[in-house]
Amino acid sequence: MSDSRILVVEADDARAERIGALLDFLDFTPKRIGAVDELDLARAKPRDWLAIVVGGVEDLEDFRRFGGWLSKSPLHPPLLVLPALHGLTEQLGVHPEQVWTLDWPLRHPQLEGHLRRASLQALRGEERSERDAGPEGQSEGVRRLRRMIEQVAPFDTTVLILGESGTGKEVAARAIHSASSRAKGPFVALNCGAVPAELLESELFGHEKGAFTGALAARKGRFEMAEGGTLLLDEIGDMPLPMQVKLLRVLQERNFERVGGTQTLKCNVRVVAATHRNLEDQIARGGFREDLYYRLNVFPIEMPALRERIADLPALVQAISLRLAEDGRGEVKLGADAMAALAAYAWPGNVRELHNLIERLAVLHPNATVTAADLPQRYRAVWEANGAPSAPATPVPAPDRGESTPVSVLAADRGLSEAEELAAERAALFGAPAALALDELPEDGLDLKEHIAAIEESLLRQALERAEGVVAHAATLLNLRRTTLVEKLRKYGIEREGGEEG
Repeated sequence: MSDSRILVVEADDARAERIGALLDFLDFTPKRIGAVDELDLARAKPRDWLAIVVGGVEDLEDFRRFGGWLSKSPLHPPLLVLPALHGLTEQLGVHPEQVWTLDWPLRHPQLEGHLRRASLQALRGEERSERDAGPEGQSEGVRRLRRMIEQVAPFDTTVLILGESGTGKEVAARAIHSASSRAKGPFVALNCGAVPAELLESELFGHEKGAFTGALAARKGRFEMAEGGTLLLDEIGDMPLPMQVKLLRVLQERNFERVGGTQTLKCNVRVVAATHRNLEDQIARGGFREDLYYRLNVFPIEMPALRERIADLPALVQAISLRLAEDGRGEVKLGADAMAALAAYAWPGNVRELHNLIERLAVLHPNATVTAADLPQRYRAVWEANGAPSAPATPVPAPDRGESTPVSVLAADRGLSEAEELAAERAALFGAPAALALDELPEDGLDLKEHIAAIEESLLRQALERAEGVVAHAATLLNLRRTTLVEKLRKYGIEREGGEEG
């Protein structure tokens, strides 16, 4: 668990020595500072640290400034706080879920548990960033969507993402952010329909202390939190008309005031809006401002519904199952009859509904192959009404190298076991009989290590080619973590096209 990304802020030398000794014992190499001003906040970034242990500080004002620096990053590292500062962290403005308390004297299991949790959180953050590359799948609709994202991402053009609920509008927004020059800045999302109308202005622009009952301290709004990055205004069609006027002014003038404040604040934020509503119909009914619509609708992107991209179903199932497995749930595989039943279903809830179904199946059938009989009735009704054919009514083609279906699905489609399918695939790769690829030894023997390495290298190259050089997508095809795949590519000296990191 060796890591040198632990920052210790501790003014007391004896206590700092004890903290450092325990961190060393846990195979962490901490950087210790006695006061916040020893850290160059102008050059450092919160993401430089896996976790920050804070014991005692002499200058509380510096400590508040430190909190302001941390809060610039929505996903700042956790603060591991000793008892002396337990009551002061509310003044920092940092996310309360990122403040974890420590006992004194330090308890080995507690500190180790916090650091493991911080490591896992950082790893998931990296994997989430890798997945921000865009929607899963290789259908024509998804390829067209990726092209549009690639075209608009380099510019600060305002984007309006349209589509039914659950189609992955936030996924597209994150992909735009990740491919833009603002990728190192924050990505902040706000669901305009989930915030009461009377609180929406404060959520967007922040408020000053005493601006209204309950405003006990000044608070940043989403525009300030997204400074230098991207702000997603989800369900913009549900925004009340009075707030639409204020948003239009901010988009035009690029400045705003906090609620209860008089200081004008400038904002450097790229705005991406999203909605499942037909805004032109709302304009006709007087529910949405026409001038705001034209301000937002500079570059519209239409998200395809899942029923329009059924060919992506196997890739989506595989990707969702892998992510659930990474979060500690069992991995789910679907048999051919289950996949056929799902392909015949209309998917009113789109990818979100698919995710919920796969999560349910992961709980009910962990690490098992799900058949059509295991699916809830609503998902197999159309398939059964059509006579439960062996192939879906809207067929899911057996993918070529450009698509990503789990081996278990292909095997069942051909009437083979998964082992037999894998044997046949390996035989095709190496020009050997299918049985030989798995369990038949040549008369003169073979170098097993070399043979397995050849199989692994060939499959790595295929996955990378199929994913068009994107390492994160290739890792999903191989059911590997991205970092594991990178190490294997280095091992075999496999170059990624253009040196792309994925």
